[in-house]
Amino acid sequence: MENYETEDVTPSAVDLIKSISEQGYSLETSIADLIDNSISANASKIEILLSTDTKPFRLFIADDGNGMDETKLKSAIKFPSSSIDEQRQKSDLGRFGLGLKSASFSQTRNLTVLSRKKGSTNYSGRTWDVEFLKKNPWKVKVNNPTEIQQLIFKYQQLSKEMIGSFDKMTPNTIIIWTGLFKYETSFEKEENCKAALNRDLTGVAQDHLGLVFHRFMEKSIDPLKIRINNIRVKVFNPFPISESDFRAIPYQQRSFGEDNIEIEGFVLPFRSIEEEKKSKTIWCTESKSLTDMEGIYVYRSDRIIFFGGWLGLIKKSSKLQLARLKVEIQNKADHLMRINVAKSKVEIPYDLRDGFTKYINELTTEAKKELGNRNIEKISVSIKEKPYELLQKIPTNKGMKLEINHEFPLIKKLAKSINSKEKSNFKAILRIINTNINKIKENFNEENFSISDEDNHLTKDELMDILYNLSNEGWKKEHILRIVKSIGYHTDSLPSDVQNYIKGLK
Repeated sequence: MENYETEDVTPSAVDLIKSISEQGYSLETSIADLIDNSISANASKIEILLSTDTKPFRLFIADDGNGMDETKLKSAIKFPSSSIDEQRQKSDLGRFGLGLKSASFSQTRNLTVLSRKKGSTNYSGRTWDVEFLKKNPWKVKVNNPTEIQQLIFKYQQLSKEMIGSFDKMTPNTIIIWTGLFKYETSFEKEENCKAALNRDLTGVAQDHLGLVFHRFMEKSIDPLKIRINNIRVKVFNPFPISESDFRAIPYQQRSFGEDNIEIEGFVLPFRSIEEEKKSKTIWCTESKSLTDMEGIYVYRSDRIIFFGGWLGLIKKSSKLQLARLKVEIQNKADHLMRINVAKSKVEIPYDLRDGFTKYINELTTEAKKELGNRNIEKISVSIKEKPYELLQKIPTNKGMKLEINHEFPLIKKLAKSINSKEKSNFKAILRIINTNINKIKENFNEENFSISDEDNHLTKDELMDILYNLSNEGWKKEHILRIVKSIGYHTDSLPSDVQNYIKGLK
């Protein structure tokens, strides 16, 4: 066995913690990561309280879960607290054993965890303090009973000051962030800092938690209850299947690692666009729009870990705002989906990308149809009310198309002035214009315009009249076929006698 010279490469505790803080966390995703631990500990009540009376600001996150004795707390506070390769329970929402620390250090430089085993009396406490680490590398503070009691008193006092606190809330774990550096160092005026923090906590974070944990909050037995500054977090289910016009397309299931993956697409009704404009709607949260919320929703052990986008498979578009795709996985598939520490990024494995893309194309086609068949009655009324518009929108079963308005005064006048012999040619020209306008619109993807095959306007006799005229004027067969296609016909769908006539042309 060879002998090697070695050197110590233990990282700087302070530098490592500051690096960990840049893992893509926001305030709401940081809090959600801590709530994962509460749910894994069987908590039914979670209380989040913010104190901004004095600096440093403090945020308390308390739960009534199983709690930890001192031995377990000592393990939980380490980097990492568990191995990524450990076999976990199906309901475990963790993965890396870093969530408590990485989520907290993204928002604070001073993290305290107080905990006691459910049913016991005394709390144990540990504190990660970046300033303390500068002189005491890789050392955490063991909180003494006096410090613990002071922190618990501040938490209880803050909770009582808030209107509408939990009934019979018995906290077994309390996490305290002392100092919220991202906010406290970003504003010159303290009132602006407080306003931004309160907005993000009671607005954005409220919406986020109500969405990502909605299944836990909707449970019929012992549902999860979350309060932020004693305001109950409202449940938001992005898939309101109780709505009769919220429709699904057939789901698919595939083997995925040691588990299965299920995907199911849903199309929102067009009325959701009108309802979005109202202050309250069942289709999107208060802080997000329909376009923000279109796309894939990845559920991992009933917790949403990704939503609002298509994971790079297709681009977001306002034309797809009615499409949502539900994906179900379990925590055994974490490594295959490449879930990051913050549980904010997911990748669809290469082997599944083609299947996902094919299914998404089917879903988005249905969503475009729903968007195209919008408010037909309103459109038909507007057509009657606007006879002076040269182009009008016509609803069809394939979406919207553009068409020259036959009631437009100049078109109407020109149609009356043409003799019966030329009327077929005039109608053919209008049809060619209609067809090409819609092709151009479709190519530029400006809206969901489509070409209708069943509404060609020309009768068989009128079409035959055009073919006779073109043939008599010396047009070749290939040029006549181009005209037929320009009008919007497919040659194999023409009446048999028309097809026979064309075949006989030279």
